[in-house]
Amino acid sequence: MVIEVVEVDITELEVDAIGNAANDHLWMGAGVAGAIKRAGGVEIEREAVARGPIPVGEAVATGAGRLRARHVIHGAVMAQDLQTSKELVAAATVSCLRVADSLGARTVALPAFGTGVGGLSLGSCARTMVSSARSYRARSVERVILAVWGGEASRIFEAALKEVDGPDGAAAR
Repeated sequence: MVIEVVEVDITELEVDAIGNAANDHLWMGAGVAGAIKRAGGVEIEREAVARGPIPVGEAVATGAGRLRARHVIHGAVMAQDLQTSKELVAAATVSCLRVADSLGARTVALPAFGTGVGGLSLGSCARTMVSSARSYRARSVERVILAVWGGEASRIFEAALKEVDGPDGAAAR
């Protein structure tokens, strides 16, 4: 499975599935969730809420409305207290990849889970997501795009990818 970091608006990607950093009730308010709802339509939130609430760390898929992606995978990284942790981000990352596999997705884009209202630092998020994705044994997923926003996030996620993969990138092969 190839993991890459791309500085991009996740709502513009043409992939099989994009991830949403969700709360356990799957309401789509601000941050990435709000951007997905604005770009893809309120039907994404309606479908998500109908599938919730879900345990924090779990994920569910919905349609993608007007997005170029086929599915949105809502990974619950926080409860109603809006707090997250590395452990919850790790669990949600793996859950999103598991759901992507169940959909037969080959390409998945995930945002930086928990770095908005969840308050997790970019560094902790990056190391956690890269390690979790790298340790996951995919069935159908061939490519994971860590879709980040801004040069600082891109640099931090690239550094985490190099740290996990080693200097020669051996883990990526």
